[in-house]
Amino acid sequence: MDRLIPINSKNDIPEKYRNTSIELLLEYHNLNKPFETYSTAQLLIGMCMDNRKHMHIPDNFSYIIRTGGANMRYSEFKISFAIGVGGVKNMALIGHNHCGMVNLVSKKDQFINGLIDNAGWTKEMAEENFMNFAPMFEIGNEIDFVLSEVPRLRRRYPKILIAPMIYLVEDNRLYLIRENA
Repeated sequence: MDRLIPINSKNDIPEKYRNTSIELLLEYHNLNKPFETYSTAQLLIGMCMDNRKHMHIPDNFSYIIRTGGANMRYSEFKISFAIGVGGVKNMALIGHNHCGMVNLVSKKDQFINGLIDNAGWTKEMAEENFMNFAPMFEIGNEIDFVLSEVPRLRRRYPKILIAPMIYLVEDNRLYLIRENA
């Protein structure tokens, strides 16, 4: 946890994020900044699809792409749309602790049996689906994954300011991830 930067006051926000929509995200979510009114998105948030996470932000403030593990590898067209058409200049990539995309092999039987019971799949179909896609969506460690994904996205979108973050489900707060730890 020494890799996380808690945001408990405006002074905790690093200089490079000041006066940006990333600062606003941290103020809205963690510091209960009163909501302003937005007619266009100010930010792109890439985050996990996990149901335990909810952003405390105003309406129309952000595009949000939710995908398992905050894995944006297969969402680049949507990211490009938010930037090219939506005009956003900043992105927050938000992983979270206790993510289901970590150690997917441990969930293999539950995954297969759930598809058989809940979706009516055959065992063979469910096994094939798991074996084909689990390697693409396994993220390993949540913090390490975000820290590997941010530089990739920065190379792809060099003019976009991208902040690596973690959402802790225990306290429902956002933390910046220290990149040079």
